[in-house]
Amino acid sequence: MNVNNILEIFYVLIGLIMIFASIESFRDKDNSARFGTGLFWLIMGVIFAVGKYLPNLVIGLLLVLVGILSLFKQIKVGKLKEVNKEVAEKSAKRLGAWLFFPSVVLAILSILISQFTKLGGQVGIGIASVIALITAMILSKTDGKTTYHDSERMVRSVGTAGILPQLLATLGVIFTASGVGDVTSKAISGIFPAGNHLLGVTLYCVAMVIFTMVMGNAFAAFAVITAGIGIPFVVAQGGNPAVVAAIGMTSGYCGTLMTPMAANFNSLPVALLEIKDNLGVIKQQYPLALILLLIQIVLMYFLAF
Repeated sequence: MNVNNILEIFYVLIGLIMIFASIESFRDKDNSARFGTGLFWLIMGVIFAVGKYLPNLVIGLLLVLVGILSLFKQIKVGKLKEVNKEVAEKSAKRLGAWLFFPSVVLAILSILISQFTKLGGQVGIGIASVIALITAMILSKTDGKTTYHDSERMVRSVGTAGILPQLLATLGVIFTASGVGDVTSKAISGIFPAGNHLLGVTLYCVAMVIFTMVMGNAFAAFAVITAGIGIPFVVAQGGNPAVVAAIGMTSGYCGTLMTPMAANFNSLPVALLEIKDNLGVIKQQYPLALILLLIQIVLMYFLAF
């Protein structure tokens, strides 16, 4: 079995969890938008589980429908099954430090599979996640029903923010294919002439931050901004490509710390920890992000040339 086939198994598992969330959303009579919410999770479940076998047009139409549901505010978390705090506290006291063991298993197995097999990081995370889940069920003596409800509750509590990274990554591919990098390069070159190393480095790093904040994904921004600014204004002027690429990416991460578009970093903690201030995580991070950006600019200037 090749890597792609193994990945498909994990996509099917993800799709099933989303379908579970769909079923419970349809059952949630306290949710005024239960049909829209249930339909949203059903669509996402189908795309993840069998998207490989659906025509591109069908996938596109389903995503447009998801956008329409979101536009008319028909996707809501609804009422989630509450955790029995008494049972949870007793279980936590009984397990003690072993409570964190499944997380350790997940991290270590992911690294081992990624580094010492030909399966790669994605498959490694998938295998490690399944083993970590089984480990957690054994340690906590949890039955399948509880696992089912905890899984769908977690997915529903995250909401639409959970699929934002995939959509943003797709947007990055579209931007690159449509030549946004070339347009950006021409626009910048008309204002700032090439040849000034410090100016080129500053433009590249700041552009990575801004574009990452807009797209919510440094990987998506990297292809566009590196092609449009990094190569002509830094690499072509004598900058070391390896250094420029590495620090350019970490500059983008500074933008990740300052945008709600980076849902997996800044919105998920708000939802999971039930923080009242939606921007609370970002407010704590942006001063450090600005300091790190200055450090990235200095490092690239001195190390790349």
